[in-house]
Amino acid sequence: MTDLELSEPLEGLEAKAQAFLFDCDGTLVDTMGAHYESWMAVLNSVDASTDLPFDRFCSWGGMVGDLVAEEICTELGLTQDPGDLARRKRAHFMDKEHSHPVIVPVADFARKVSETHPVAVVSGGNRPTVDQTLRDAELDEIFSVVVTPEDVAHGKPAPDMFILAAEKLGVDPGGCWVLEDGLPGVAGARAAGMNVVAIGAAAIQQLKRELYA
Repeated sequence: MTDLELSEPLEGLEAKAQAFLFDCDGTLVDTMGAHYESWMAVLNSVDASTDLPFDRFCSWGGMVGDLVAEEICTELGLTQDPGDLARRKRAHFMDKEHSHPVIVPVADFARKVSETHPVAVVSGGNRPTVDQTLRDAELDEIFSVVVTPEDVAHGKPAPDMFILAAEKLGVDPGGCWVLEDGLPGVAGARAAGMNVVAIGAAAIQQLKRELYA
């Protein structure tokens, strides 16, 4: 996954930024397929006729698992407890062995700017999963700050996680640049007053809506 569609080039951003914040799944590491497989395994265990398109699933990228489960139950008309489905999905994902490829242009950029700028991960995944993913991708040592939904009252698309990351890095939110592929993450970063490099067509369209609404 090296041919990325970006809202603007990464080259030259260092001169504009005080700090960089990176989403994890789908931005630094190509994990969305594995997360989708775990969701489908759990959903098919309760309803064999489940049909959740991958693109629709990806539109919730960056949201905390419990909220994703609520969206899925509403979308599919399921009566199961969303919290229980989210717990089962996390267990399924953690029990599997994964070999997630890094998204090379973003991971290389993160390694580069970590030498000159404060950097953080701001992810909608639960902390054990995010920590494991970063370790497996050999990216954990470059990030001094990792913020997950457990750290705040409201996850993406609220701005709370991004504001907390800026506080932990000791920088003004307006000086932060966020690299993000998820629609909720783009909305949350903009709500925090941060600049965004959107990754992928859907996120770029979301950024345009945020900028020109």
